[in-house]
Amino acid sequence: MTAPPANPHRAPRWLLPAELAGLSIDEPRRRRTVRDWIADTVLFLAAALVVVVESGGGQYYGASIPQWMHAVDPFLAVASCLVLWWRRRFPLVVAGIVLVAYLFSDGAIGAALIAVLTVAIHRGWLAAFLVVVAFLTPSLVFIAENPPPELPWQAMAVIIVLMFLVPLGWGMAVRFRRQVVASLRRDAEWAARDHERRLDAARRAERERIAREMHDTLAHRISLISVHAGALAYRSAQAEAGAGRPLDAGDVGAAIDVIHGNARRALVELGDVLEVLRTDAGDGEPGAPQPGIGDLARLVADAEAVGQRVAVTIECVPTETLRAAVQRTVYRTVQEGLTNARKHAPGAKVEVTVTGAPGAGVVASVCNPLPAGTPPVSTIPGAGVGLAGLAERVALDGGTLEHGPAGGCFRLVTRLPWPA
Repeated sequence: MTAPPANPHRAPRWLLPAELAGLSIDEPRRRRTVRDWIADTVLFLAAALVVVVESGGGQYYGASIPQWMHAVDPFLAVASCLVLWWRRRFPLVVAGIVLVAYLFSDGAIGAALIAVLTVAIHRGWLAAFLVVVAFLTPSLVFIAENPPPELPWQAMAVIIVLMFLVPLGWGMAVRFRRQVVASLRRDAEWAARDHERRLDAARRAERERIAREMHDTLAHRISLISVHAGALAYRSAQAEAGAGRPLDAGDVGAAIDVIHGNARRALVELGDVLEVLRTDAGDGEPGAPQPGIGDLARLVADAEAVGQRVAVTIECVPTETLRAAVQRTVYRTVQEGLTNARKHAPGAKVEVTVTGAPGAGVVASVCNPLPAGTPPVSTIPGAGVGLAGLAERVALDGGTLEHGPAGGCFRLVTRLPWPA
């Protein structure tokens, strides 16, 4: 199966995050793209800038915290920035490390905001909400115990809450957008592949249709030609051996005329098949006129011309109200029955019966006696798929097909609907 065609308007992979760059049904997910490296570098530098700004000192609460916290503050802040390089693979672990650093380092506030953003993008709203609560709890407790002199502690608490809610909302929006894009892309790829599968199925169906049309239209004619040619060769061999009357010009000419006529008709019907295949008919009907019940007399006459004994009973009027597709299936049923009888029961009398009326349906039956003893080996080549192709035709027309030995005869019966 071929791959879906590339979209010329699709963004380059290096501009996409890892979750979208490798998002193909048959392609593994990438760890980090160029765009991810750029984003990680920018966020790392932003967190480092916060460390530099906070390291200037002068905080109002400087005298209220132990001296050792001032000593470890820059080291913990730098460590919280460095650990951000692993935030994509281990967002919750990184958030936990940054939380520990944030408890003792004011400079880790930048890394804390980035950790919240990362968890919201990669782990969903519940994990991100719990991380935000974990960061906000010590912050609000500290503000309540050490209120700033220039603002009420409630106002400062609102500012702190907003500081953490912004990356939370931003991360959730990014996560939702990526999920939508991923879903749309997967749906598009599956739709393209499903379309390709439907095309393959249509091609297979068309090939089967070609084989069915070839068999139905040519097998009958070719079998007639084979019978005539075989009879002519047999009589010629008998005449040369002195066991039969020599063939005169009239006998040879009559046989040649039959062979020539059937060969010409085979070519005409082959042209009709090719015309069917070239016609884009939505309802499956061929563009050229197709045989129907009215053509059964000519079909039987061709069979009798090669010595086949046929008894015909047709009680099916008025055929004008019967769909052309159903009439064609009736014709193919009789054609297939005569061809099979000629192959497997040569010389046997064949009974053809076609009955039907509006509302009662159409029944086409072909019956011939089974050969006594071991069935003769047919000299007429065949693909052995005639009944299978006929069954498909009958099923498409909403009918049923029965075939097999019954009461010493081989019966081929097709029942088709004929709406009133």
